Amino acid sequence: MSHPVYDLFLPETRNTSVVFASPHSGDHYDRTFLKRSMLDERTLRSSEDAFIDQLFAAAPRNGAPLIAARFPRAYVDLNRGADELDPALIRGIARKTHNPRVASGLGVIPRVVSGGREIYRGKLSQHEAEERLERCWHPFHVTLQSLITGSHHLFGNAILIDCHSMPHDALANLWSKGGPKPEIVLGDRFGASASAAVIEPIEKAFRDAGFRVVRNSPFAGAYTAQHYGRPSRRQHAVQIEIDRSLYMDEARIRPNADFDRMQQLLSGVVAEITKLGRPAEKLPLAAE
Repeated sequence: MSHPVYDLFLPETRNTSVVFASPHSGDHYDRTFLKRSMLDERTLRSSEDAFIDQLFAAAPRNGAPLIAARFPRAYVDLNRGADELDPALIRGIARKTHNPRVASGLGVIPRVVSGGREIYRGKLSQHEAEERLERCWHPFHVTLQSLITGSHHLFGNAILIDCHSMPHDALANLWSKGGPKPEIVLGDRFGASASAAVIEPIEKAFRDAGFRVVRNSPFAGAYTAQHYGRPSRRQHAVQIEIDRSLYMDEARIRPNADFDRMQQLLSGVVAEITKLGRPAEKLPLAAE
């Protein structure tokens, strides 16, 4: 099912409370946006979680919906709150309490792409910013909320899997614990967005598939995990970050020779994750 700003892939039979979301894999770059930017399309795509929606395409075959943004993260970032507006980019926006994401140029309408490269020459109007949110951000999150509400109605709980990728260099620069660098980072906001009964089997599924996994370091989860993760209400959210070098040529933004193997491995992981939301599985209440 296609919408102007997202694709929604629904299972023939919804038999699990798990919902998958890919908010940063959109690659529909509007011509007007490209003309407005100082950067070429390839540079803009450096912030994109390219092909993540394809890697998790097995979700509907395993009874779970998958929602994927069509527009790029550089245009509107769905893993930010609608109020995370950057006064350094948008005219007429008052500076609020310090927000590290906004201050670094990575608000809901990003000022920069990876590497701190500025997207625009000047500022955007507040009207343009609000129009983008109304056209892109709100429809995506309204639909995502309806999928989560549907899981509660059908199964009595909801498990949101927020799917992302991370540049290989992000770990090379940030991982300082010695030993092999992790390939998967699971974020549950240190237990605030998902209970142990959810995060532990997810971690095991990745480890059993042969991946090196860590939790919350250096990525613990942003707006999506914070907003939707409510373990005390039987609503869990887990952010997944996958090292891009495992499946793509980062410089050319193309699948690499390991893409098909990675897709198969992740299809198996998806199958295991969806088991968590089957009616036979009883997720306990947990302190938030």
